[in-house]
Amino acid sequence: MKLHIKKGDIVMVIAGDFKDKGKTGKVLKVYPEENRAIVEGRNLVKKHTKPNAKNTQGGIIEQEAPIHISNLMVMEGKTPTRIGRRISEKTGKLVRYSKKTGEEIK
Repeated sequence: MKLHIKKGDIVMVIAGDFKDKGKTGKVLKVYPEENRAIVEGRNLVKKHTKPNAKNTQGGIIEQEAPIHISNLMVMEGKTPTRIGRRISEKTGKLVRYSKKTGEEIK
């Protein structure tokens, strides 16, 4: 299934936890089979870790947890927009475009 969100997009959290709602961030990773994405600095959770080679101290670390893509909206400039797909007149390939302005996205 094609998703409207890709790695590297700037997105706004439009629903969910009150502390992240309305804030923006960059998509770090997308999980298409689960319809979820990890957004930089959003949906932070605390994880308890045992000491290991990477973290010799162990303890509590904060990391981003996945957010369902239905709760994310792609930003075009400073405004959130819906995303559509169409075939480009120039290249003949399928491209994403902003439904608000009609311009191609990346």
